[in-house]
Order: sequence, then C-alpha cells, then structure tokens
Amino acid sequence: MDLNESVRTPASWVVVGLDNGGTCNNATVLDATGQFLVEHMTESPSRVQEGPELAVEALAEAFASVLDLTSTPLTLVRAVGLDTPGPASAGGVISSKGSTNFSQVAWRGFDIRGALEARIGLPVVYNNDANAAALYAHHRHFGASAMQRSSVAAIVGTGLGGGVVEAGRVIRGTVGMAGELGHVQIPLHGVLEDGQPIPQCNCGFAGDVESIASLTGITNNLLPYWLGRFPDHPLAAEPVAKAAKQLRGYGEKEDPLALSVFAQQAKAIGKLFTIAANFTDPSAYFLGGGVVEAAPSFRAWFLDLVREHTQLRREQTAAATFALVPDLDMAGARGAAVAALESVRNA
Repeated sequence: MDLNESVRTPASWVVVGLDNGGTCNNATVLDATGQFLVEHMTESPSRVQEGPELAVEALAEAFASVLDLTSTPLTLVRAVGLDTPGPASAGGVISSKGSTNFSQVAWRGFDIRGALEARIGLPVVYNNDANAAALYAHHRHFGASAMQRSSVAAIVGTGLGGGVVEAGRVIRGTVGMAGELGHVQIPLHGVLEDGQPIPQCNCGFAGDVESIASLTGITNNLLPYWLGRFPDHPLAAEPVAKAAKQLRGYGEKEDPLALSVFAQQAKAIGKLFTIAANFTDPSAYFLGGGVVEAAPSFRAWFLDLVREHTQLRREQTAAATFALVPDLDMAGARGAAVAALESVRNA
C-alpha cells in the first residue's frame, strides 16, 4: 500500500476508519486502491463519559464528517473499521467489568461494534486500539509484501498494549485477548537493580511487562524506587503521578534518573521481544506510544536499547527489523481502516 499520497478523488469504493478514545474520535478514509484520503488528524469529541448512546452518536457524527471532508458519497462506503481501548471481546463487546475509558455501568458488556453497525447501516469491523496501531505499522512498513510478513508491536502508554500480526492479519484469539503483551511475565534478571522490589501490575501479576514499561509502571514501581536513589532530584518534590508524566521531558535532556527509568523499560521490552522471537519469529518488531512522540535523539536511544536487549539468533538478526510505529496519532484510525479494507477484499 502506498499510504502517503495526498488527498484525491476516491477510486470505485472506500472504507472508513474510526479511532475511539477517551476524549476524542479520529477518522480517516481509505479507498479500494489502498490510498488514504486524509493526511491529518480529524478529531471530534468522543463523549464516552456521557454513556453509550451519546458515544455511538458521536462516532456516527465522526463518520459523516470525514465523508464530508473528503467529498466521499455514502454510497461508496463498503465497511467501517472501529477501534477502541480494551478490554473488549474480539467482536467489540466491552468487558463486563468496564474499563478506564468505559467506566459507567451502562458500558459493561455493551456491544459498541454492533450498536455502531445498527446506527450507520454498514458492516463494522472491530479491533482494540493497540491491535489497530500494530496492523497499520505492519502494512505501512511492509507495503505490498504485508500479507506475506509477520510482526509484533509493543505500544507504551498508560498501560502496555500490543499486537501480533501474522500474514498481514491481527491474531485475535478465542475471546479477543491475544496480543495482550503487557501481561506477559518476563525474566527480571538484567532488568532490575539488586534489591529493587519486584514490580506489581494492576492486573494482579508481578513482573509482567506492563508493571515496568508503562506510565502506570513508572508511577507505581520504577519512580518511587529511583527517587530513593536520587533524593535531591527536582521530581522528588512533586506528587509521584505528576512526576511520572514529567519524566519523559527529563529523559530528553539526558537526566540520569530519567534515563535509569527508561533504560529499565527498554530492557523489559527487549525481554518481551526475545520471547516473541522464540514464539512467533516475526519479520519486524514495532515500538509505539509515548516514546515515539519524544525528541528524535531520545526515541532513537530507546529503540537502540530495546534492540540491544532483544536476544535473537544470528539468522533472525539478519532477517528481522526494528522500527517505530509511524503516524502515531493517526495509527489507530488508519489501522482500523486497513482491517475494514481486508474484510471487504476477503468477503
């Protein structure tokens, strides 16, 4: 796929990608030849905190707006791709326990995919947001050979999302929980300092990737430990949750405390990718999230450290690549659109 051409008239038919977030929706249009018709963010309020009915209506409005923006007739749309944060089933049913974004009782067990499909009268293909970003990274990186390649993606955010792509398609699993890479438990030797407490994850696991490589992991586990090693650091005067959000800025300035924290995150992701190398032997390893949004020198340092701590066999090193997820803010909507395009082609 050539995903870089400028906006132009759609060819024959299109699909739409909708990325649903905690505050905003983002939308894009992808035509039958694999050309994106939107080159920038098209944000609108998601209204998820106002409940399912208004949130589904907001998605329908985002859908209509992006068609208007690209002068695309509704009659050309074959399918819509939707992504949301999890946890949710493979079919787009929000967890019975809800989630951070879908906290109201009305969201528990709500079929957001089915509700949007009923509202707009078109087939809707669902992925969680990390899987959508992973799928876009895969197709963007491999282009015409995407359907013959495999990849693994780690998306570092409040938690650690992930995606496993095989032969160009996301592996979803029986109930949609494949690719939950944040909750893979990893060997901690070489990651933690001597005497450093075993990181605890909100999911109940100890020593999984998310307990280290996430904003939550920084807040709950890494930063409290490292502030004890750097008691005079300016961040020691801040509430730990606020300090955690400021840490990347210090990392970009090569602050020793910040680099110590982010080095542990990179090493943990390297351990995760080592497991992936022995489990799926992917063609590429993708890294996304806040580190991608950082200054170029910092993200290059971080990716290099991930690569250094991913143990590959000689043959794998020669064949596999490491790369950052491109167009991060648009990756979810674009990945959702790619999934919809493939569903139409394979119908």
